[in-house]
Amino acid sequence: MITSAIPKLEPELMDVIRLFSGAEQLNISHEAERDGAYFINRFCVDGQAYEFRHTPQTQDDFFSFEDKSLFKRYAKLALYELLCKHFQTSLPWGSLTGIRPTRLAYTEVESGNPFEPLFNELGVSEENTALVRRVLDGQKGIYGYGKGNCDLFVSLPFCPTKCVYCSFVTAPIDKTRSYLPDYLAALDKELRAAQPLIGNLRSVYIGGGTPFALGVEELRAVFEAVAPLRTNGCEYTVEAGRPDVFTKEKLDLCKEYGVTRICINAQSFCDETLRAIGRSHTAMQVEEAFALAKPYGFTVNCDLIAGLTGESVEEFCKSVDKAISLDPENITVHTLCLKKGARLKEEVSALSGERLGSMIAYSRKALTAAGYEPYYLYRQKYMAGAHENVGWCKKGTASVYNVDVMEECADNLAVGANAVSKKLFLARGTRKSGEEYYKAGRIERMGSPKDIPTYLNKIEKIIAEKEALFTE
Repeated sequence: MITSAIPKLEPELMDVIRLFSGAEQLNISHEAERDGAYFINRFCVDGQAYEFRHTPQTQDDFFSFEDKSLFKRYAKLALYELLCKHFQTSLPWGSLTGIRPTRLAYTEVESGNPFEPLFNELGVSEENTALVRRVLDGQKGIYGYGKGNCDLFVSLPFCPTKCVYCSFVTAPIDKTRSYLPDYLAALDKELRAAQPLIGNLRSVYIGGGTPFALGVEELRAVFEAVAPLRTNGCEYTVEAGRPDVFTKEKLDLCKEYGVTRICINAQSFCDETLRAIGRSHTAMQVEEAFALAKPYGFTVNCDLIAGLTGESVEEFCKSVDKAISLDPENITVHTLCLKKGARLKEEVSALSGERLGSMIAYSRKALTAAGYEPYYLYRQKYMAGAHENVGWCKKGTASVYNVDVMEECADNLAVGANAVSKKLFLARGTRKSGEEYYKAGRIERMGSPKDIPTYLNKIEKIIAEKEALFTE
C-alpha cells in the first residue's frame, strides 16, 4: 500500500510495487520535490525514512521533458531502488513498467541520443538492453511513420474451448454458433463502411479467438468481405490457431484469397501441459498441422508460452527445440501473465518467477543459434518474473502488422467484437541535425463492445463513431 503527496503518481508507483513479491504488504508513504536539476523522492517504509536524489544524465533530457514526466520517471526509479535494497534483488527491466520498452528507446534515438545510457540509469539489465538494440535493428525497413498508413484487424472471437490463461471474451463455439450468421453480417457491414477510411493499407490480420474454429463457408464469408479492402497485395495474416481445427479445406481457402501468413499456436509440445491448460489436442497434432501447412508456402508463426501450469524448465526447453526443428519462419515466446478474466487468475494469486529466468535465457540462446532474430517485444502487467513477450523471425520474415501494432506507428482500424481501433495523429519533430521527421502525436482509441450480443445491437453506432474518428 502506498500513499503519495502527489496522488497522480500513486498508480505509477503501484506498478513498481507489484513487481516485487510481498511489497504490497508494506506501508509506504511518498513525497517528491524538485531542487534545481535534482528530483528528490522521500519514502517512509514501516517507519524507516529514505531519500533519493536523481538528475537527468544530459541537458537534453533536462530540457526536453516536462517536469511531470521526469517526476514520474525518478519517483519510480527511487522506489525501485528502495525495493531492490529491501528485498535484496533486482529485476531484468529495472524500474520500467510500461508495455513498450522500445518506445522509450525510439524516443531517445529519434532525439539524436543513444538509448543505452538511459536504460542503464533505469536499472535495465545489460542483456535486456542488448535485446532492445536487436529489436530496433530487426524493425529496420518496417518501422516508421507515414501519413495514411493503416493496418486492418478483423476479430473472430470464437474458440473450440477456452484455455485457462485466456482473458479474451470468448466462449466455446458450440455455445456461440447461433450468433455466427448475424455476426458475419455485422462484420460485412463494418468492413464495407471501413473501405473509404483506409489510406495506405500495410497489412491485414484476422485474429480471435481461433478463426479456424469457423467452418469453411463461414471463413469464406469473412475473406469475401475483406477482399475489396485489400487490393494492394499487402501482408495478410490469419491466426489459424489450434491444430484441432486445422483442415486442408481451410488452408486451401486461405491460399485462394491471398493469405500470406498463418499462426499455429502450439503454446507447448508437452501433452501433460496441454491438458492442464485446457487444450483438447496433442503435441503430435501440432506437428501434423505444420506438415499440413508446409506445401502452401505460408510464412508460419509458432507461439510458445513460458511458465505454463506445472511445466518444468526442461519441458519448456524441449518445446523450444521442437518448435525450432519444425522450421517456422517466426517463433513468438510469451511469458505467462495473470490477466483479469482468465480462469488461472481466479485459481492462483501469484505466479512463481523462479524458473522463468532460465526458460527465457534458454529461448534467447537457442533461437539466436538457430538463426532467428528478435523483431518485436512487449510487456504486460502481472507478468510472471517481470519478463516479456518476444517475437523472433528469420531474416526477411518480420511481420509488418506486429511491428506497427507494437510500436503504434500506424493507424489500426479494427472491426468486430472486442476490437480496439487506434487513430494516430502525427506530429513533427526536429533532430539535432535540424532534420525534421514524423513522430507520434496523440493516439485516440475506440473499443467495440466485448460481448457479441451488445456488439450486434450497437453495430450502427459503432460504424458511425468509427467514421467520425477516422475522418477527423
